[in-house]
Amino acid sequence: MTHTLHRRGDRESLNCDYIVFTMSAKKFNEEGSAEKMRSFLKILLDHHPVNFGDMQTGNGYVKSREEIFDHIQSTSIVHGVFTDPRVVIETLKDLRSADLGLSVVVTGLHDSTEDCCCQSSLQKHTVEHSLGIFGQMRKLPSDEILQLTTMCGHGMVPANLIERVIVEIKKGKKSMKEGALELTRPCVCGIYNPIRAERLLQRLVPLMVLDG
Repeated sequence: MTHTLHRRGDRESLNCDYIVFTMSAKKFNEEGSAEKMRSFLKILLDHHPVNFGDMQTGNGYVKSREEIFDHIQSTSIVHGVFTDPRVVIETLKDLRSADLGLSVVVTGLHDSTEDCCCQSSLQKHTVEHSLGIFGQMRKLPSDEILQLTTMCGHGMVPANLIERVIVEIKKGKKSMKEGALELTRPCVCGIYNPIRAERLLQRLVPLMVLDG
């Protein structure tokens, strides 16, 4: 199960949300993988992801590209976030040509990722699907808030941060874009999608009623 599979939302909002990432397999291809992951990240950056990062160092909104590149290790997990499946296809084509010997994971809508693989002459090896949340779901935030929290698979974007950002937007202290970027920064891995976050805030902010 990958940390990118927890995302919730309708088809419209998820259709602009694709994560491409790689990692090495311990005792299999870990040795020498750091340099390969640098090459992987360079290919991602050539296609202008809306967010990127390495879970060992941080994302592109809190760390410089140079710092992320310099700190990539054999145990890193390198990510890039895209909003357009056509760009994902071109990215996969370049990764296929590079043949880095690393497993590549693409997270997104099943039919769309299938199409991305087909158009880049790749065949899926494995499909993973989240079965959702079980237990005392009444204790969870609203589904609208969960769509924003679950874009960070390690839970670094809590519901109370989202609520505070919404209040600041309602009071005119922040723009929608500024609010989306504030939510993006805590997600160390770099899998948070600021473009989708801004669109979700545009839906959610008008629904929020301030106390007092």
